[in-house]
Amino acid sequence: MNVKQLAAEKAVEYVEDGMKVGLGTGSTAYWAIRKLGERVQQGLKITAVATSRASEEQARELGIPLVAFGDVDHLDLTIDGADELDGRLQLIKGGGGALLREKIVAMGSTRMIVVADESKAVETLGKFPLPVEIVPFAWEWTVAELARLGCKPELRRSGDELYKTDNGNYIADCRFEAIASAPELAMSLQGIPGVVEHGLFIGIAALAIIGKNDGSIEIVEGESNL
Repeated sequence: MNVKQLAAEKAVEYVEDGMKVGLGTGSTAYWAIRKLGERVQQGLKITAVATSRASEEQARELGIPLVAFGDVDHLDLTIDGADELDGRLQLIKGGGGALLREKIVAMGSTRMIVVADESKAVETLGKFPLPVEIVPFAWEWTVAELARLGCKPELRRSGDELYKTDNGNYIADCRFEAIASAPELAMSLQGIPGVVEHGLFIGIAALAIIGKNDGSIEIVEGESNL
């Protein structure tokens, strides 16, 4: 079993009968959804919402009951991955392109569990380029404003075309190398017209489950503001 699978399957143990569950996106969340599918086939009764078309398709194939966002007023638990996490459970997310939906779902959950392998745990966020979702209109201006924050922004591509999120927006991957203050940067990003959402998740994760190469698991409690 690989370390991502190890962490993801541990997280699924927190899912109980009758829960409304948010399904994350990405290579680690994939394993959580797969394990949830096994538990549903064994009789677990849940309903779920997905953060991307890919996760939605996987859940449907596994028989996980999905509901529309308008049919639930909150979620009990969301399980999702991270591209980076620090000791305070501040996260960088969005490598898979679903950061906006992931944040909406996480913020609508009583509890968010982050699953990751040990390579994602860092002392200081920023080595991984910070994804920022931006509207296509006047994207050149938005990217210029991002650069003024001290990063090197680059529009994500898919082959020869600019990558588009499930929401029809672009993603600027912003290379900071090190982020001195994630909360301050988040506020600056939110003040830029054209920015839809950013991949800094601050005060959202309640628990991190980190799979290690030696087969062990580290569980880190966070200080969620939700």
